[in-house]
Amino acid sequence: MNDLDTRLLRSFLVVAQEGTITRAAARLHIAQQALSAQVQQLERAFGATLLVRTSRGVRLTRAGDELRAGAEPLLADLDALGTRVRASAQGRAGRLRLVCKPHATAEFALDVVRAMEASAPDIELDLISVSTLPEELAALADGTADASFLWVPTGDARLRYAKVRRDRRLVALPSDHPLAARPTISLAELADEPVIVPQVVVSEEVVRHWLAEPRPDGKPAVRGPAAHRIEDRLMLVARGRGVWLAPEPLARYFPLPGVSWVPVSDAAPSYLAVVWMPGAAEHLISQLVAHVRALTGWDEEDGGA
Repeated sequence: MNDLDTRLLRSFLVVAQEGTITRAAARLHIAQQALSAQVQQLERAFGATLLVRTSRGVRLTRAGDELRAGAEPLLADLDALGTRVRASAQGRAGRLRLVCKPHATAEFALDVVRAMEASAPDIELDLISVSTLPEELAALADGTADASFLWVPTGDARLRYAKVRRDRRLVALPSDHPLAARPTISLAELADEPVIVPQVVVSEEVVRHWLAEPRPDGKPAVRGPAAHRIEDRLMLVARGRGVWLAPEPLARYFPLPGVSWVPVSDAAPSYLAVVWMPGAAEHLISQLVAHVRALTGWDEEDGGA
């Protein structure tokens, strides 16, 4: 049997419901002869008689009853599929898996999820928590996640991104450091301080960003010990092994005895961004970006698109 034209099935169901060709043709706004031809085409496709004419109209044969019983749920499923596809294309449905580090997103992640679910109830959102940058990048690369939240630059040229928040840069100092009580500090005042280096596999561009290089005098930062986890970096700070430059939200998420956080007046800000791999559902990601920016009060003048 050749592929069926669903239009023929829909016409057959109207005939079955109305019981006469005349009423069915009027309901479908087509000529009776055209409707009869459609039924005959369907009968040829199945090789079976589907209805017989009577003095009162038409009566379904056993084959016609079987076709009606199967066609009704089939067409209903097809209509539902079409609705889902159109909703997905318009950004009103779909699934978005977000991987995030809580220290970067704790201030807005749940609010974003609630906002997206309220505006598009058919969107399914999954939050996947990780602790480190390599875990986050791996989830994007292997397809475990569709999007993530990272401070840029990311060090991965494959990633697309849209900035969503501008964060001041602070420095973590030992609490007994001579500068720890200052309201602000300049990079020049930190020139001789060894800076804790993130011990992750990223590009030199990313490392320079976290060390605030180059400094105003054009010189590199004094590099201190390296540490993989944020908690380990802060422990090194508390022990007096160096200072650490970080976005302001980390100061709120990681209050630690023995560590003081002070704004750095002339350090370039950090930008948190929604990032994704090419091929991700960009209609959903666009909604995500819009909701996050609404919650963070993003201004294009703060750092561009």
